[in-house]
Formats: sequence, structure tokens, C-alpha cells
Amino acid sequence: MPVTEHQGSSSSPSPFSFGRSLLSLRRDHAAMPSGEEADLEAFQRHVAASLGELLPGEGEGGSGGGEEILSVAWIRRLLEAFILCQEEFRVFVAQARRRGALPAAGEKLVVEFHERAVKALDVCNAARDGVDQLRRWERLADIAASVLLAPGEIHEGQLRRARKALSDLAVLLVDDTAASGSGGVASFLASHRNRSFGRARASPSRAAVAGASSATSASHFRSLSWSVSRAWSASRQLQAIGAGLAAPRAHEAGLAAPVYAMGCVLHLAAWALVAAVPCPDRSAALQAHHLPAAPPRAAFPWAPPLLTLQERLAEEGKRKDRRHSCGLLKEIHVLEKSTHKLTEAIDAAPIPLFGDREADVREAAAELAAVCAAMRDGLEPLERQVREVFHRIVRSRVEGLDSSMHNAD
Repeated sequence: MPVTEHQGSSSSPSPFSFGRSLLSLRRDHAAMPSGEEADLEAFQRHVAASLGELLPGEGEGGSGGGEEILSVAWIRRLLEAFILCQEEFRVFVAQARRRGALPAAGEKLVVEFHERAVKALDVCNAARDGVDQLRRWERLADIAASVLLAPGEIHEGQLRRARKALSDLAVLLVDDTAASGSGGVASFLASHRNRSFGRARASPSRAAVAGASSATSASHFRSLSWSVSRAWSASRQLQAIGAGLAAPRAHEAGLAAPVYAMGCVLHLAAWALVAAVPCPDRSAALQAHHLPAAPPRAAFPWAPPLLTLQERLAEEGKRKDRRHSCGLLKEIHVLEKSTHKLTEAIDAAPIPLFGDREADVREAAAELAAVCAAMRDGLEPLERQVREVFHRIVRSRVEGLDSSMHNAD
């Protein structure tokens, strides 16, 4: 995401649904003698409300807004919460500057937050590339489903084409950090690749060449698709974002608390992105060793929901059925299961297809087609949301530099 793009996209409106804005809360407290204290209290309450709306609900895997945690919809709402909180933080800082209540120490805190936020730009780039990978997976899965849902009888050529698409998908689904012995759906599909091609009566040499060609193509895709460097690590980047992030001491007033709140929300959003979509070295990022010191629950109203969300993300990374997945995004898990089901149905199908066997194949193909349609509907808005976060961070950083230069003059 080139930095120069932010001027064109930052002006686009973003739909937010997280309670009242800081400006409306500020009007409610206009009669209070201390405007800064009222603004601080309102800001922290709003951060707490935004995070609280993301908490899992009473139902299994459900969230307060009806979306399952780590689904595309839930990730978008988390990013919306970050964007809104960052915008209100910007207003909070601007108001403090206009009142002359922002000393040099406060300016330093603002600069430190912007520097921390800039480290999340690489996470946005890696997440965008991860979304591109998901699109590639969806296209391959849709090919396999579409050829089996065509009108008329299912012939051997259609089965062969579906197997080829599933084989290519299997290669791409293998996580770089856990490809060998993962025991997941990707390994199952990869182990069936040669047997599936064997149905086409290919000679061993031709099958080997085809498999090597497919693996080489997928390896080339994985190595060249990332806009971050090949040595970039999601785990190390999360550690850098959380480095030095500690709760302010009792005597630290002013911007110390809101800067700390924004740092924690930033880290949460970056961690969720890395966990959800394919990223370089994302498996190490799931271990939660990059987490900064936990904020005191009683000291900040947003600390309890933040800690609950951190705990849920850590639990999702430890789940046995997700441990070796390419991403914790719910849609990835559903795609893997549907692909697994279709692969089993094809391998169990006789040639020619008839009766219940044909019905099983069509049912599995229809299920996979529905999953692909849902992914197409969700991935484009998610990518726009990631781009918006990127541009907001860049714009805030530029505005912060301009303000610092103005104050120095």
C-alpha cells in the first residue's frame, strides 16, 4: 500500500456503529469545570464500549454483535473500532493543543504512539497479501464446485478437472511453518493428490512431473506474493508493536492514559489480523508471548473487555482443529472442511456416477460453492477495511509531524 495513496482514500466515509462519538459525549460534559478530565473519562468509556461490543456472546462462538469471533464480519468490526478510537484520540489531542494543555511531555507521548502505530503498517500490508491468497484459494475451490454443478451428468473429465483444482488448492493450503506432519485438512488433500491423478491413468513419471510442477508453482506464489520482505516475521512485528507498552503510573496524568489505551487497542487489532489471515511466521505469533504487560482491570474501564478478547484469541490459537491451519479466520476453517468433504466424495465415487454417489458429490459441491460465495462477499470489504486502517495511520502520523513542526516554530 503506497503511502501516496492515502490522500485519495482517507476522505471516504466509513460506517461506524459504536455508540456515541467523543464529540457528543463532550457536549454532555460541557458544564463540567475540567474539560480535559471530562474528555479523558469520555474517551476511556468509549474505548470500553467499543471493545465490549466485540465480546463473545452467550452462544457458542458468538459475539455480542451476532458475528462469530475471528470471522470476516468480526474482524471488520474490530478494525472499525480501532479506526473510530484513533479518530477520537486525534480529536482529544487537538483539543488539548488548542487549550494549551499539551506540554512537551504530552507531545512526546503522542509521537511515541505514532511511531508505534507506524509499525503496524507492515501488518496491514501482510494482511492485505493474506486476503489476496484467500481469493486465490476461493477461485480454485469455486472451479472444483462449478464443474460438478453443471447441468447434465457428471463425466470423468469433470471429475478430473475438479481433482486438479482441489490438488492445486491443497498445495496452497499447506502452511509454510507447519507443512510437514500437520495432520490437518491440507495434509489430507495433499496425500490424496497422487491417488486422484492416478484415476486419470497417468504414468508415474507424468504424475510426478505434474506434482512437482504444481508444488513449484505454489512455492513461487508463496515466495513472491508478500509485499513485506521475505525475512519479515509477524511474531517479531507484534513484539515491536507491544514493546515498552506499560500502564502509566499513578502520578502520570494528561495523555498518558489515552496513549496507553490506544497502544493496547492497536496491538489487539494487529494480533487479530495476523492470527486470522495467512502471514509470514504467523504460527509463532499465536503463542501470545508477544503480549505486553496486562493492564490493571480496576484502573481502566476498557481493560476487562480487552483482556477477555486477548484470552479468546489465545484460546482460538490453541484449538486442536485450528492449530495447523493457514489462518484462524472462520471462513478458512469452513473452506477446509467443505474441501475435505468434496475430496472424499469424489474419491469414493465410481465411474460413471449414478444414484446416491452422484447426489453426494453434488451436495458436497453445492456446499463448497456456497462457502465460496460467502468468501467473495466478505473479502473485498475486509480488504477495504485493512486499507482504511493503513491510510488512517499514515494520515495521523503526517498530521502529528506537521503539528510538532508548527509547535516548534
